[in-house]
Amino acid sequence: MNDQAQRLRIDIVLERGQFELRVDLSLPVQGITVLFGPSGSGKTSILRCVAGLERACGRIILGGDTWQDSGQQIFKPTWQREIGYVFQEASLFEHLDVRQNLLFGLRRTGRPADIESLNDTLRLLGIGHLLERAVTTLSGGERQRVAIARALATAPKLLLLDEPLASLDVVRRNDVLPWLEHLRESLKTPMLYVTHSVDELVRLADHVVMLDQGRVRSSGAAAEVLASPGTDSGFGEDAGLVTHCEVIERQAGVSIARVRFGGGTLWVEDQGFSVGQTARIRIRARDISLALSMHADSSIENQLPGLIESIDADTGRAEAIVAVRCGSERLLIRAPHRSVQRLKLVPGLAVWCPIKRVDIILDPVTPRAGSRDDEA
Repeated sequence: MNDQAQRLRIDIVLERGQFELRVDLSLPVQGITVLFGPSGSGKTSILRCVAGLERACGRIILGGDTWQDSGQQIFKPTWQREIGYVFQEASLFEHLDVRQNLLFGLRRTGRPADIESLNDTLRLLGIGHLLERAVTTLSGGERQRVAIARALATAPKLLLLDEPLASLDVVRRNDVLPWLEHLRESLKTPMLYVTHSVDELVRLADHVVMLDQGRVRSSGAAAEVLASPGTDSGFGEDAGLVTHCEVIERQAGVSIARVRFGGGTLWVEDQGFSVGQTARIRIRARDISLALSMHADSSIENQLPGLIESIDADTGRAEAIVAVRCGSERLLIRAPHRSVQRLKLVPGLAVWCPIKRVDIILDPVTPRAGSRDDEA
């Protein structure tokens, strides 16, 4: 099958006063693609163009389905694009209960209701027990889960989410995130997700598009973009490695476990793992140092050998960004310029990377639902 049949092509130009959005993207039609960047970078504008809510100049093609082609004078309206859209605010109808909100979305499509599919969505989002509830009695997190279910109820080819957690406080945001992770693993529906939160990006993204002032700075697999020296300024203190790992050993009595990833093995805090379990690990550039030899007399448990790939000294800070290849993975390290000079660090030099902290992001299991699992 032609690879382009499995891609979302967005090649558009949109002018709004002094702002110009100009992007040419070919994105995978699987998993979650995160549009990331500061406010005003063009994230929501891209989403609205894909949805047909903004009319840009250019082409938008999902697989073999052309939604827009200015040259061919093709422009499908929003209702013909088979999308689901989740806004920052849940935008539910407060005079309807949860069940009626969900069924309203189905009636709008003109297609027969797929009750079995809807029931699966309710289970995936853990909201079956909310069906008879008035919308006004729901928490912010529950409202967003209902809004997501309503968008998915129409079996869209693409789900668009515009900062769906931005209006929630930290507690509610952390309540919803596991459900989004669960959707990513359980559904085949591709998602285009807008955020300026690095934490959301790290937990959800399979693919990342970094935007700045209407232009694409970087686009690729999440692990590659986060660990790219050229994107450090975009992520700041949060730049670093995010990748998958497998639990290979647990040590009873000391609450630690050993995980294996492309760069070697690491000791991490045991969070009730089982051997063979998979997870994501996150290692920030600020949590790694550099040494010319392994230090057996150090309290730092994790020390990985590697080769320096590059050194970016032109950061405008007191630290250089050093990229080190460890196995199949790249680590970014913030190293003081004085240390780079004192250790005579250069590309190709063999070094050791003492790692002071490793964050574990568990692969999702079914989050706890409500007290019962009603059906639509």
